[in-house]
Amino acid sequence: MSPSETLPQTMTVIEISEPGGPEVLIPAQRPTPTPGARDILIKVSAAGVNRPDAIQRAGNYPPPPGATDLPGLEVAGTVATIGADVSEFSIGDEVCALTPGGGYAEYCLAPAGHCLPIPSGFTMVQAAGVPETYFTVWHNVFHRGALAKGETFLVHGGSSGIGTTAIQLAKNAGAQGSPELAFFATARVITTAGSDEKCQFCETLGADKAINYRTEDWAAVIREFTEKKGVDLILDMVGARYMQKNINSLAMDGRIVVIGFLGGSKAEIDFSRVMVRRQTITGSTLRPQSDSAKSEIAAALKANVWPILDNGTVKPIIHQTFPLNKAADAHALMESSEHIGKIMLVL
Repeated sequence: MSPSETLPQTMTVIEISEPGGPEVLIPAQRPTPTPGARDILIKVSAAGVNRPDAIQRAGNYPPPPGATDLPGLEVAGTVATIGADVSEFSIGDEVCALTPGGGYAEYCLAPAGHCLPIPSGFTMVQAAGVPETYFTVWHNVFHRGALAKGETFLVHGGSSGIGTTAIQLAKNAGAQGSPELAFFATARVITTAGSDEKCQFCETLGADKAINYRTEDWAAVIREFTEKKGVDLILDMVGARYMQKNINSLAMDGRIVVIGFLGGSKAEIDFSRVMVRRQTITGSTLRPQSDSAKSEIAAALKANVWPILDNGTVKPIIHQTFPLNKAADAHALMESSEHIGKIMLVL
């Protein structure tokens, strides 16, 4: 918004009326928030729809202390007003941001350190599809998972927002915006997806092998594809149902990073293989991390990923957009798993 515009006292938001299915997401009116000293208030143009939003809606992922109860972890829009100690952004700047919540609204607060400029040539919808997935993938694949050049990387759910991001970054993170490195392949990428169409799309993004988990034994395919060596890193959002097969599919000194448990959170596993093959199992969630930790991820993204967003080497994959008041329909589509890439809300 321009410096001359006056902020409205109230705004339209999407509330979770009670824990439940998509139908509990309802429009409501709330006071427009006021930024703290290091906060930015963003006039939202678009917001991403993510699995953690659905888990929160179902009552299983409460917001961290001090955060709004409104869903929505990523937005893009225009700086409406800034806190007293914010100097890196000005009113009227266009930004995208990782938020602690509140993205399903006309206005949303975000710490200044979690805001980034809109990548060159991106629409607001594209920019809003970046923060949650790119923060998550960068932190878990390259920081916790320590993916290195020449390694073999398996990402489950390759057609999801996380999956499409992980495939692209694993193949292109070494490019860093340099034209001569634009097609630099950091890793060999294997992915799983739930249909032949999704597998084909994953391969257009750069996956070296895409496996339809509904018709193939993905662990057997990986064993053959890697000539029994296994993979060096697995990014897993399935959890318990895949854990032993993940362990069996790891190479010597291989790592598993767990970021979700769509297939359950408790599993019985054989630790002898973990020990003999010196494997590592770790995991993380993004939302509860400190503001300073998320600011560090934002800085790393700006240095390492923003150049390849700016030059078009990688981009978020947008499946469909919905108006804000149709957030329930957006959640229903996400939970059907019929989408490829990101689902977005637009204002």
